[in-house]
Amino acid sequence: MSQAKIFSWNVNGVRSALGKGLIDFIQASDPDVLCLQETKCETATAQTLGLPFAHQVWHEAEKKGYSGTAILSKHEPLSVALDFPGDHPAEGRVVTAEFRDCYVVSAYVPNSQRELERLDYRLQWDADFQRYLAKLAQKKPLVVCGDLNVAHAEIDLANPSTNRRNAGFTDEERESFTKLLRQQGFVDTFRAHHPDVKQRYSWWSYRPGIRARNIGWRLDYCLTSEGLKWSAPEIHDQVTGSDHCPVSVRIAAELA
Repeated sequence: MSQAKIFSWNVNGVRSALGKGLIDFIQASDPDVLCLQETKCETATAQTLGLPFAHQVWHEAEKKGYSGTAILSKHEPLSVALDFPGDHPAEGRVVTAEFRDCYVVSAYVPNSQRELERLDYRLQWDADFQRYLAKLAQKKPLVVCGDLNVAHAEIDLANPSTNRRNAGFTDEERESFTKLLRQQGFVDTFRAHHPDVKQRYSWWSYRPGIRARNIGWRLDYCLTSEGLKWSAPEIHDQVTGSDHCPVSVRIAAELA
């Protein structure tokens, strides 16, 4: 069985990323599937950007210049779906592409925001999303990629003690992520392969000197469900162009 390279990147604006080396990154990494988050771009505009993929699915938010996800692929999906069941605003947060042997999901999970004003909604979003993933997993294995907006364990951020009740590191968000792994059998591929590796992050504040000093958070993941063989999970923290960096995994699967 062939190996498919799955990459994911929160680009913090796809048009901005184009001016910061996105095409060079794509050419160098040569992904079979590229999941994007926070595209901040209308679908009609995105399709004119010249990204080198034969098949592109873009999902824009109702609010212009906000959120948005995409799945770009060398191979044509058997089907695509936008969003998932539940009462949620039109923020363009999830795209699902069905391929021959698996589903690939690009997700941009809501941030709980300052003062945790959106935490309750975030937890409801998580619950609905997890139910959706469980139903998909009954049909085919899954790869879930994206900015999941949680640092799961203390090893996953530079300063855990001072961030205990901050968005992305609350007990509630971490417990929700644990449920996805333990109860639904998803694997955090990077941490499973590197259980004790420290100081590997995928997001850094834009404040001066933060990234240079590697004061970061691991918020971006490639998860796999049961029944899918994977290898070589990586955080590409040398790649700039956004406040996030790309993450990737290889799966043993035929896409077409």
